[in-house]
Amino acid sequence: MFLKCFYLSLTGCVTCLDHDEHYILTFPNGYGRQVNALIGIFIFNVLSILTVPWIELGGECSISCSKTGYNASIVFHTKPFYGGKKHRVTAEIFSPNDKKPFCSIEGEWNGVMYAKYSTGENAVFIDTKKMPTIKKKVRKLEDQDDFESRCLWKDVTYNLKIRDIDAATAAKH
Repeated sequence: MFLKCFYLSLTGCVTCLDHDEHYILTFPNGYGRQVNALIGIFIFNVLSILTVPWIELGGECSISCSKTGYNASIVFHTKPFYGGKKHRVTAEIFSPNDKKPFCSIEGEWNGVMYAKYSTGENAVFIDTKKMPTIKKKVRKLEDQDDFESRCLWKDVTYNLKIRDIDAATAAKH
């Protein structure tokens, strides 16, 4: 399957070239997280002692295809302060012109997601841990237009690789 992607601020378009379908999608927010413990009236940061920070996705997203009429509503759930799990996601998939979903999905976006279909069938929707890693095919920088992602961000990427944060920040402007 060949895909072509681009991003428009918080919205993107993925084109499935084999079927000439264009999927408009929105993205979740990303939050930098760490663990804090409340001790009396002081907040003691245990990040450097016990935990590793992580990026958490949170918020509502959607995917829609104007050609087929199918659409999905997706919620990336943030971890509650007490209990709960990280990386939770739920989704509902709708047929064209339907108000009730024909499929509901829940699980972890970086693990296993389970589907419940309106027919009553339950199944593993996807297990990301078992998916093979596929190397991307990317055109050389000199063959890309000025505003294609890798060309646009090449200076930022280079400076991050050599750990020059100030130059990477300057290259973003």
